[in-house]
Amino acid sequence: MIPSEGKHARRRPTWPIALGAGLLAVLLVVGIMIYAGMRSNSRQGFKGGEVADVGPSQAPPQLDQPPVLQDWPRWGVTHTQYSTETEPRQVVDQARGMLGRVPMLQNQHIMGWGVGNPEPSPGQFSFRDLDRRLTFMASSRAVPVITLCCAPDWMKGGQPGRTDWSKNHTVAPEPEHFDDYAKLAARVARQYPTVKYYMVWNEFKGFWDPSTNRWDAEGYTQLYNKVYTALKKVDPQIKVGGPYMPIESGSGGGLSDLKGPWGTVDQRALDAIEYWIQHKKGADFIVVDGASMTNDKGNVPDDFAALGKFSAITTWLRQKSGDLPVWWAEWYVEPENSGWSEERRTAVQAAAMIEFARSGVTTALYWNPQVKGTGECPGCLWAPGRGDEMPMAGLLSGFTRWFPAGARLDGAVTSSDPKVKVLAQEQQVVMVNTSDREVTATVDGRTVTLGAYEIKWSGRGGA
Repeated sequence: MIPSEGKHARRRPTWPIALGAGLLAVLLVVGIMIYAGMRSNSRQGFKGGEVADVGPSQAPPQLDQPPVLQDWPRWGVTHTQYSTETEPRQVVDQARGMLGRVPMLQNQHIMGWGVGNPEPSPGQFSFRDLDRRLTFMASSRAVPVITLCCAPDWMKGGQPGRTDWSKNHTVAPEPEHFDDYAKLAARVARQYPTVKYYMVWNEFKGFWDPSTNRWDAEGYTQLYNKVYTALKKVDPQIKVGGPYMPIESGSGGGLSDLKGPWGTVDQRALDAIEYWIQHKKGADFIVVDGASMTNDKGNVPDDFAALGKFSAITTWLRQKSGDLPVWWAEWYVEPENSGWSEERRTAVQAAAMIEFARSGVTTALYWNPQVKGTGECPGCLWAPGRGDEMPMAGLLSGFTRWFPAGARLDGAVTSSDPKVKVLAQEQQVVMVNTSDREVTATVDGRTVTLGAYEIKWSGRGGA
């Protein structure tokens, strides 16, 4: 079993359309060929560093083309350690329905976060876990995304055939194995030809240089360039992005190109991003992640005003990168042990998503904190073991439907009370009460009353 990865493990110090008979025949032949290739792969899995027989692979992911979306997809979710494979069939069906009712991005890492070692020994591949996750993603009408992280042990100085999960999130491939990792990336791309979006690595894991007290942007960029080239050789239509830099901030002053009432961004992160921008071989989008909280005082000046950090960083990224599409691979708004109610948690998340949309973020992926078994699961998409829909699932579906990347926002729609945040397009408006008390306001010519932390959707023009 792959060990659990909690919050600190991931932080660093639609659709099917009618086809003609001829096209269906071609897809059938291609499907048979790819399935045969999958069956020929090694069927070895790993637990605690020892080889374990996991039996035959499950069926390969569906080969239907992902949903055709106009412009770039904006909203989605990342599968983490526990997802549908740990749930009863009824819960799986419910999760499939709630994720698939409005096709959205679904992201999966190639190693860790619920997936085993994809190449435990040189040239020996094991895609059973990825097959399972990609199969579910296809069945729930996902636009699939793959994050190329992490790396097999033998690329990091370990022994072939063994996996030390304690080092999965702390060690990068050795430079002499950058080419091997690029080959693995290409192998993954050939395995899943319908996946067209790839993020390279995760949060610069293993690329911190303690001797210089800064990020090793040079080393990461070398790895990125090799992976970028390998993926484009497999399919020039694949979209590749980096550097997936975690952007942290503090509440104090200090030298930084980016600061505001929400804090001061760590300049070392900005320097690493600029190095990547200047030395990358190419990129289709730029990727970062981060939290609204500062490292020392949580959300400043308050939970909702702190969200301005997301807009400030997004604007800076667009300016520095020549207006590359901006992806937030992860975002966080809640301090640890906050004691927030689900209503307050979802209201702050909704306000963050409004911030993303207004600032021109192309894509934002929600890190799904599902747990195994039953019990409380703050911020989850479905109730573990039961399948009941949680508020965050509805929020993602609503924003995916009404505020895709190409949506034209109506900035003229505002609220008479600043405690109510508003986002509108031609047909729909979403309102969020940022107060812990009932608020009555005028929005879009209507008088509306929202309860404490309530989120309300309202049609416009007969929608």
